[in-house]
Amino acid sequence: MANTDSVNPNRPSIDPTTGFCAATKTFHSIRPTIPLPPLSRPLSSASYSLSLLSSSPLPSSPAFVNSTSGQTLSYDDFILRTQSLSSVLKPLLSRGQTALILAPPSLHIPVLYFSLISIGVVVSPCNPASTPPEISCQIHLSRPVIAFATSASAPKLPPSLPTILLDSPLFLFLIAPRGASGAVNSTSDGLSQSDAAAILYSSGTTGKIKGVVLTHRNIISLVTGIYAGRQERAAPAVLLVTAPLFHVIGFFYCFKAVAMGETMVIKERFEMGKMVRAVEEFKVTHMSTAPPVLVAMTKVGAVDPYRLRSLEWLFSGGAPLSKELIQRFKARFPAIQLGQGYGMTESTGPVFRTNSPEETRRYGSVGRLSAYTEAKIMDPVTGIALPPCKQGELWVRSPTVTRGYVGNEAATAAALDPEGWLKTGDLCYIDNDGFLFVVDRLKDLIKYKAYQVPPAELEHLLQSHPDIAEVAVIPYPDEEAGQVPMAFVVRKPQSTLDDKQVMDFVAKQVAPYKKIRRVSFIDSIPKTAAGKILRKDLVKLATSVSAASKL
Repeated sequence: MANTDSVNPNRPSIDPTTGFCAATKTFHSIRPTIPLPPLSRPLSSASYSLSLLSSSPLPSSPAFVNSTSGQTLSYDDFILRTQSLSSVLKPLLSRGQTALILAPPSLHIPVLYFSLISIGVVVSPCNPASTPPEISCQIHLSRPVIAFATSASAPKLPPSLPTILLDSPLFLFLIAPRGASGAVNSTSDGLSQSDAAAILYSSGTTGKIKGVVLTHRNIISLVTGIYAGRQERAAPAVLLVTAPLFHVIGFFYCFKAVAMGETMVIKERFEMGKMVRAVEEFKVTHMSTAPPVLVAMTKVGAVDPYRLRSLEWLFSGGAPLSKELIQRFKARFPAIQLGQGYGMTESTGPVFRTNSPEETRRYGSVGRLSAYTEAKIMDPVTGIALPPCKQGELWVRSPTVTRGYVGNEAATAAALDPEGWLKTGDLCYIDNDGFLFVVDRLKDLIKYKAYQVPPAELEHLLQSHPDIAEVAVIPYPDEEAGQVPMAFVVRKPQSTLDDKQVMDFVAKQVAPYKKIRRVSFIDSIPKTAAGKILRKDLVKLATSVSAASKL
């Protein structure tokens, strides 16, 4: 696989505005960079993040805050607990072994991540809401030798897997500080940056769940890119991440927050009222969330803008935001900068993002290429790389990109080409200023006769209807057309909206081939923990209801 650490955006053949090289048909990042640590240097991603803490002494603001209990963990205590746990676990676990983590968000989780990763143990966080069969599948992929759980989640684990309970006196003893804080041990014997640091699980929205291997180098590269573009502040930022800590965004933000000396506010579960209270109580300056949260925030009376007065930036990921939604958000919250990003579990986090107020004004875009990253737009039919403003499948290459899926060589070969390009499966284009626009998932495109219809476009349109709370559009099998657009709609309380009104609303604003042909009203839209619509579940629901009606 090609080495992508040495991407050079300053070559004369690269357009300084787009980052596009006409000779190779490749887009390059134009973000500021600093040198990555030599790949040959033994280094863990945990110790690297701690090494970037610029203040001496350590920041006086908390490292982590539990928004539910109000408990805080100072940087000094965080390092001491990490050291204590590392010293206990190092003689018991070997480099390269895996530890499963099945627990809700708490102040213990970042300590676990940093302790285990610093001694070369691979962390594998799972959703505690998963069913025993789902967890069994994840165990089969990651093959852990130990698990960390709570009294509530442990019964889902097989009795044969040694388990330490995070809510037990034993664990509290293991993390009890012992001595003065210092540097967290960066290596176990023979640790390499190319070693696995974590196995995170893909959402399974398009098929069977897969275990994504993230290396120390992946995490180090993403942390370094964001650190290189940091802005000076009078006081450290306070982050609220609504994604769970087992998700790639929640996982990565633990390392990013430590590297930047920021405070990360941890939530056990998302509720709008609790989110607002957390922003107000802890004076949150930056928040990361998913598009459905933004949709809810823009509803009249949902949130008092005054209570979010500390909030400077809100970052959205998971799906692009429509121009209409952005305008509604800015009208209600004019003081908050609304940033976007694009990334995957396989890329350790964002490979495109908006970094400045100027970039956020490019409506519909998810930003420019992140540091150290290259991109291509590939024609899905011919396999030829395309120039700016042409639609095709997005491919990315970066030192942040996974080395593959654990125990699944076929899936790895399908996702990564021999030169290290990750095939995202998303239909996109990059404009003449280097901004990425995501059209839709290639697999999700509705094939209506000879036309391709992006579900996201229809969803953005329907979200603007005053009687619609949530919506998802799927392909529905049709004998004549092949597929037709079908909308699953969640009505607002007391709404009497019917299917004809939904179809008429769309028909007046789109070309005939994009019309909604079927409508089903539903109580809620199924989503992943990160807010992505589970279209495959809705397709199953639609086809099963249709089949049942014919019996």
